[in-house]
Amino acid sequence: MTLRELLKSPMAWTRAEGPFHDVVLASRVRLARNFSATPFPGRAQTAALRRVREAVFAAARGTYLKNAAYLRLEELDAVDLNLLAERHLISPALAQEPGSGGAVIDARECLNIMVNEEDHLRLAALEPGLDLRKAAAQADGLDEELSRSLDFAFRADWGYLTSCPTNLGTGLRASALVHLPGLGLAGLINKLLEALPRSGLIARGLHGEGTKVMGDLYQISNATGLGRTEGELIAAVEGSVEKLARREKETRQAIAAGPARARLEDSVYRAIGCLTGARLLGFEEACHHLSALRLGLSLGWEAPGSFGTINELMIMTQPAHLSMLAGRALDADEQAFLRASLVRKRLGQ
Repeated sequence: MTLRELLKSPMAWTRAEGPFHDVVLASRVRLARNFSATPFPGRAQTAALRRVREAVFAAARGTYLKNAAYLRLEELDAVDLNLLAERHLISPALAQEPGSGGAVIDARECLNIMVNEEDHLRLAALEPGLDLRKAAAQADGLDEELSRSLDFAFRADWGYLTSCPTNLGTGLRASALVHLPGLGLAGLINKLLEALPRSGLIARGLHGEGTKVMGDLYQISNATGLGRTEGELIAAVEGSVEKLARREKETRQAIAAGPARARLEDSVYRAIGCLTGARLLGFEEACHHLSALRLGLSLGWEAPGSFGTINELMIMTQPAHLSMLAGRALDADEQAFLRASLVRKRLGQ
């Protein structure tokens, strides 16, 4: 599978399916693992990291990822690397410094492996909607398959050994990508997010740690992997996200039924006008308007598109995706023009 073919294939995790899919775009379970006899990537020599990568590739080919795409990141250009980061297949940090990194990507983009970033490998499973248990089952199945041929660093007292102490233990990060415009409009979002650490959770931006929140999208995940079992971590994140999703849905309805309805309608329909009529769109502006459109659809208002279309557009309108679509690097104005054209086309205008 080439990256251009990847661009044409639908991301299965963006489908409008699963519990609370009007609030929760996707659920993701990631497991961090390291080889027992090789230093962590930050201290290992290039030759050792390349041996790690080839060992991971060989092990993955013996699993149900045998027909996946296998990528050596130093062979890719900047557009390719940023495309992978925009699709959440590698981290932004690895895209900037690919070194001896690698990626294994299945056709649905729901079961993937990132190699030689902070840890030797991080395998991830994604599912649409709030379905962390299904994602965990997929991740655990692949982890078990890989463990048959790879010797992971593990201690009975500490669990899986990882480069970052917050991943120590289970090595598990369970996260949900949630859309919270209602809580933002009601002025409740900061208070709710500030309360998350008391439950052992943390909120991040669209692309994880250190990234900006755009389009009212937040990643909610467990803060550490030590002290609780995988099942307990999954249950804690899923339970908290479900409460948050219910609160978001209630707040949306309350705003739509209250004195602020006219202002909300104005926001949604101004966004529709811009998305269906603009000839130039910046990415942050597009995210803002797509968020408002998604909110309008969740309230049952007449609006173009669908949840699935908007979920995809929030990925497809990023800079590297546009450059890949054009077949060349684009400057900011060219990106804005192509982004607006793509949005109008996908929304049927």
